[in-house]
Amino acid sequence: MIPDSIVAILPELHVAVAQTFLMLGIGLSAAVVIGGPLGIWLFLLSPGQSLANRPVFTVVNWLVNTVRSFPFIILLVALVPLTRMIAGTSIGPLAAAVPLSFAAIPYFARLVEQCLRDVPRGVIEAAHAVGASEWQIVRRVLLVEARSGLVLALTVLAISFLSYSAIAGVVGGGGIGDLAIRYGYYRFQTDVMVLTVAILVGLVQLIQFAGATIARRLDKR
Repeated sequence: MIPDSIVAILPELHVAVAQTFLMLGIGLSAAVVIGGPLGIWLFLLSPGQSLANRPVFTVVNWLVNTVRSFPFIILLVALVPLTRMIAGTSIGPLAAAVPLSFAAIPYFARLVEQCLRDVPRGVIEAAHAVGASEWQIVRRVLLVEARSGLVLALTVLAISFLSYSAIAGVVGGGGIGDLAIRYGYYRFQTDVMVLTVAILVGLVQLIQFAGATIARRLDKR
């Protein structure tokens, strides 16, 4: 039998899950659209690559490392003025998606760079030898050879930022974390806290299974 406390929060639970998916969707979209090209650029600018440029690489690499070094809760607070400018408010899932996106972009960029470094050097050199342009090498060689690793990188990002979205709930970001704090912590409803944790664990397992399955099918090695 479902406890009355759980039944009472079911409408709010549905909203919280939807808010979590909204935050995660915006953050992951920003990571793929901006962080993906940034990671490719970092790889191409690094020493030994076709577009190697040490000064530019050093600056971009430093910026990526700097943003990644911020604990998310501090980044969340530090970006409040910018969040208000972009979202018009500093609370709610849309507002929480702003710092989530800022954190996700350099995180995914670094993962993409590492995945591309695993592409065999000989494959890239062969593409250069037949006269392929940089764009062709990126699209038809790097991304194709690294696609399995990129899917796993996106899976890792999604799982990490699922927990970040829960942290955002602590400062009024909404979502499952907000529900857990309001009912499980402030009102001492342990059953609600256990339920939210179970939902997060289930989502992590689902994301990991889906990511691993897709990556395995894409891996042609």
